[in-house]
Amino acid sequence: MKFRLSISLVLACLLTQAVFSQNRSSRPNILFILVDDLKPNLGVYGDTIAQSPNIDKLAGEGMVFEQAYCNQAVCGPSRYNIMLSSRSTSTGLYTFGTEFRDIIPDAVTLPQYFKNAGYHTESMGKVYHSGHGNTNDEASWSIPHFKEKVIEYVDPESTGRQLTREEAFFENTRMYIEDTPANHELPRGAAWEAPDVLDDAYADGRVANHAINRLRKLKNKPDQPFFMAVGFARPHLPFSVPKKYWDLYDPEHLPMPEYEKAPQGSPGFTAKRDHEMANYFPVPVGQDVYDDDLKRKLIHGYYASISYMDTQLGRVMDELKRLGLDKNTIVVLWGDHGWHLGDHAIWTKHTNFEQANRIPLIFKVPGVTKPGSSTKQFAESVDVYPTLATLAGLDKPTGPQPIDGIDLSPVLKNGSREIKDHAYHTFPMGGYLGEAIRTDRYRMIRWTPVRNNGKEVLYELYDYDNDPGETKNIASEKPDVVAELTEILEKYPEAKKRI
Repeated sequence: MKFRLSISLVLACLLTQAVFSQNRSSRPNILFILVDDLKPNLGVYGDTIAQSPNIDKLAGEGMVFEQAYCNQAVCGPSRYNIMLSSRSTSTGLYTFGTEFRDIIPDAVTLPQYFKNAGYHTESMGKVYHSGHGNTNDEASWSIPHFKEKVIEYVDPESTGRQLTREEAFFENTRMYIEDTPANHELPRGAAWEAPDVLDDAYADGRVANHAINRLRKLKNKPDQPFFMAVGFARPHLPFSVPKKYWDLYDPEHLPMPEYEKAPQGSPGFTAKRDHEMANYFPVPVGQDVYDDDLKRKLIHGYYASISYMDTQLGRVMDELKRLGLDKNTIVVLWGDHGWHLGDHAIWTKHTNFEQANRIPLIFKVPGVTKPGSSTKQFAESVDVYPTLATLAGLDKPTGPQPIDGIDLSPVLKNGSREIKDHAYHTFPMGGYLGEAIRTDRYRMIRWTPVRNNGKEVLYELYDYDNDPGETKNIASEKPDVVAELTEILEKYPEAKKRI
């Protein structure tokens, strides 16, 4: 009798183990592609200049979110937003230099959530923002992160053979001395270079190589679903990419900025100047508008960098398909924030304007998304975490960090579904915290003094039906619209002060 009971227990154990294995193997893999500083200047988003065939192909196989927005237009916090599903206003993490686990030690990140559910998780390239005082999160990954460079040069003339300011920031070599950037005593690096070299002379080529090799290894583990995060650095400055990608574009046919002034009636501190650009030569310091040759070169470099990155992404996607993994792999492409290309005489990000906050977001979900579909549903970075959890058949994430995102999976099945009618984002500037509500027609920004120093609350309002270039702040002309959007803003939890 005891023997029979033991046999029964063994059989039951084996059956349970088989069912568990089957459940794990039937779960979809996740390929999460993060691109640094990528705005929707892509063919699939209607840019007729950009040569982005591989991203366009991915979009043709999945769903494009036409109205996707980051929650804060700066690399480090934006990546915390998506990895935690927590807005900066919920965590107080608005800038560099503070690790999220110093604030929420037991937070469960997006990859960690999948890891806890039995997934193998790994990352390569720029995933978390490692630099400016921040590092990778080891708890998110099953194996050590494959780190690569963001600031990189091949030509010695680009650096004078010295450590440059931005290289030092990204290597966490030195940061600040009494709130003064210590790296500013270092030389500036070149804003671009275009040597005739192979693709893997730069980080994105090597990241693609590593991703391809890892996919081949993971193919041999069919019972272990994977979550792979692949982070590409370009089109982040410097625009260091092989010459052949520069040669794809005729500089004379590139789009030049049309409105190079601060919006009429906008607060003076929103006219961002210098900052990141000042760390590169030959960019002039303290000059509002660059000469046409420099503007054209920077815009040329941005587009060349998009095409270089697009090629590396295409190599990874081709290998995914060659291995047959595409049939059971969810692919997400996400740009961490937008980028100003001289509009308002602003370059890079760090604002609450449209160009800094609108992002590309593409989902390809086998059996769910209709090829070549798109949606006008608003989406935010924080929404990716709960959406992927649902698509993988996992429970709704609950934290312990604030889960601010919503599940967009119903929209992936039907692009006409409307779950929310606006996006919410934030950025601190000039001693104020700017919180923005973006609807189909308007963006309202409320600027609240960070410290109670007697300053008044300020407002900006832009009408994209009549003024898509944000040339005039009409908050004083439309108090009813400001009041309506403020009412929406008031429904959000009170923003935490900057950590």
